[in-house]
Order: sequence, then C-alpha cells, then structure tokens
Amino acid sequence: MSDVETVVDRRCLVGEGAIWDSRRQYLLWVDILGHLLFVYDPATGQNRGINLLQAVGTVVPRTKGGVVVALHNGFARLDLETERMTPIADPEADLPGNRFNDGKCDPAGRLWAGTMAFDGMRDQEQGALYCLDAGGAVTRKLGRVSISNGIVWSADARTMYFIDTVKNDVRAFDYDLDTGAIANERVTVRNDGDGHFDGMTIDAEGMVWIALFGGGAVKRYHPETGEHLATIELPVTCVTSCAFGGPHLDHLYVTSASFRLSAAELAEQPLAGSLFRAVPGVRGVPAFEYGG
Repeated sequence: MSDVETVVDRRCLVGEGAIWDSRRQYLLWVDILGHLLFVYDPATGQNRGINLLQAVGTVVPRTKGGVVVALHNGFARLDLETERMTPIADPEADLPGNRFNDGKCDPAGRLWAGTMAFDGMRDQEQGALYCLDAGGAVTRKLGRVSISNGIVWSADARTMYFIDTVKNDVRAFDYDLDTGAIANERVTVRNDGDGHFDGMTIDAEGMVWIALFGGGAVKRYHPETGEHLATIELPVTCVTSCAFGGPHLDHLYVTSASFRLSAAELAEQPLAGSLFRAVPGVRGVPAFEYGG
C-alpha cells in the first residue's frame, strides 16, 4: 500500500497512544516507559515533549481544554500550557506493580483504559479494563486482563471492540451508549500472521486498523467477519498504535517501540521507536474527547 514516511526520528522505549486532536490539528502520543507525552505539530514539524515523571499509557483530548492521561498512578488532567497535572482517580492504588496502558474515549465522552503488570506477557491476567465517566467516577468493566490495548466503537455506537494483546484477537461487545454497559463478548478477528495485536483505530468505512507488535505492520480487518483486507509494512518490528490524522483524516500515524530489542536488532532497525505516517487510501473518523 502506501509508502511510509518517518515524521519523528526518535528512539522511544514504547511509543504508544497516538490520537489526532481535530480541533487543534496536532497529534498526541506518548513514550510509556520514557514517561513522556508528545505533541506533534505537522505544520511545523515540532514534536514537543512533556516529562510526566511516571509511566504514561495513553492520552486523550479534553473537551474543557488540555488532556487526560492514564498513568502508573491512575487518571489525571494535564494543562498543556502550564504542564500542571491534577489527579482524578487511581483505581489500582493498592497494586503498585500495575500501570495503565492504552485507552480511548467513547462517543459519550467516557474514557476507557486498561491496566497491566509492567511485564504483562509474563505476569498475565493481572490487569483490568476501567471506564472513567465525565463526573470522575471509575467503573471496573473487565477483569483478568493481561495487556489492555486497542479499543474503538462502531459508527452506530452499538458495538465496542477491544484487544487484550496476550489473547491476540479482537473481542466485540454489545454496547449501551446511555449507560456504558457491555455485554455478549465474542471473538470477531484473529491474528492471521506474525506478532501480537496491539493498538487499534477505525476508519470511515467501519474497518479496523491494528498495529502488530512483533509483526512489523499495521493491518486492516473487517471487524465482524475477521477478513484481512490490507497491510502497511513498517521498517520496524515493534509496531504499537495507529491513528488517522491530518486536516482530512487521510493520513495514518503509527507509533513504535525499541524496548527489549537487542543491540543487533537495534542496528538493523535504526528507526525503532520512531513515529511514522502513511497514506492508506481511506479516511478515519474524528477521535472522541473526554467530557469531564
């Protein structure tokens, strides 16, 4: 498919959480283990970094300004101008060996994000999936999660799709937008190749795009039939998240990781940890903001 362009050449440990802020026309993303939040402005090429001093799993724009981040120590609001952080809630304060990982907002403005042990592949089923509502209340939605990752909603908001990387599939749930209730869990997409399913986004045609950690690619699937529709290959192995961006939402931004690659692997993959951009031939949909 599309040629892949390197837009930020940086050796992030675990680049993740890519999301396009349509109001401000920039990309938000993080380096989880580097403790950094990035604001990438494609108009200037600037990639501003903010040190959050702890692991940061994901970031979402906030309707009232600034962003919300999911951290080692729970959810917090962050003012991007002053860099002041205000804690909201920490549902796993009693589990210091866990941290938050990926997450996104639903169409009602709730933030869904999950936790994992710092080594989720080894210490499996230690995490959970949580929902932070606009009022700041947190609800535990799923337990025994190993590596909570990609999450998106169908255009009619009646289906939620979720990835636990260790399970290496996409789980669909019936979704009640009014209450945030989920039901009827089922597997709809299975990995048909190398690597493990990681971050995920959805396009305007309702198809999902999934980053393949260890698979060196982003793949497009039909979220109900599981059909593999397209592949974008990356010059790095550890592909972590993807998000549509640009004025027309026709660019696909892709993050990557360098964590735990050997010296030989890093020599073969000098761009590991960088931020990439491709033109996949379809458009995305605007990301939802946190409503609180």
